[in-house]
Amino acid sequence: MAEKSDSDTEIREYASPPCYAHELSPEYGGQSEPEDSWSCVLRWRKVERQRLIEERLAIDADERKKRSDRIASRLDLAIGKVSGRIVSGYWPFRGEPDLRNWAITVIERGGRIALPVVIRKGWPLEFRIWSPGDPLERGVWNILVPSRGPSVLPDVVIAPVVGFDGANYRLGYGGGFFDRTLAAMHRRPLAIGVGYAGSRLETIRPQPHDIAMDAIVTD
Repeated sequence: MAEKSDSDTEIREYASPPCYAHELSPEYGGQSEPEDSWSCVLRWRKVERQRLIEERLAIDADERKKRSDRIASRLDLAIGKVSGRIVSGYWPFRGEPDLRNWAITVIERGGRIALPVVIRKGWPLEFRIWSPGDPLERGVWNILVPSRGPSVLPDVVIAPVVGFDGANYRLGYGGGFFDRTLAAMHRRPLAIGVGYAGSRLETIRPQPHDIAMDAIVTD
């Protein structure tokens, strides 16, 4: 999740971020920031992030399972052979597609599953091997993570998206963890974003620090 900031109050005062308010009405005469300014993009992303999360939380459990299963079947096509490879998945959070059953099939087919762990704000993620029955603990945002286990470099990184665009840029929760992690890796893994098709945006307004996924897989 994005951290609280002094701009939170300002966002609630606008139906659209103030730097785009002139788009709502030609009569708008207030001062606006350049559309590509980072502070403007941050405000716009915050509004879109909240909207998209609320939309996916409104999906009922049965429908979410159907969509998750469709994503799982398409992941197999995107990844190909998993035997002998380390695939980093995730523990679902706030209505994200649930791919835990699919992760077990990866293990059954000779692959290994790792889960991302936040070590500290501003640091890259650490990936730890996980198998069913391994001990878990509550990490950042109360998400379950392996409580112990070796740190590994995945061959495939699956990153849940809040939103995405046609250039495969991913809108996440605002912490920058996946971008920072991919940038720091000495060997680039296959990076795949997963999410619901309805989360597609025209653009996430990518910035120099944003790293595009190799592919986005949706339902």
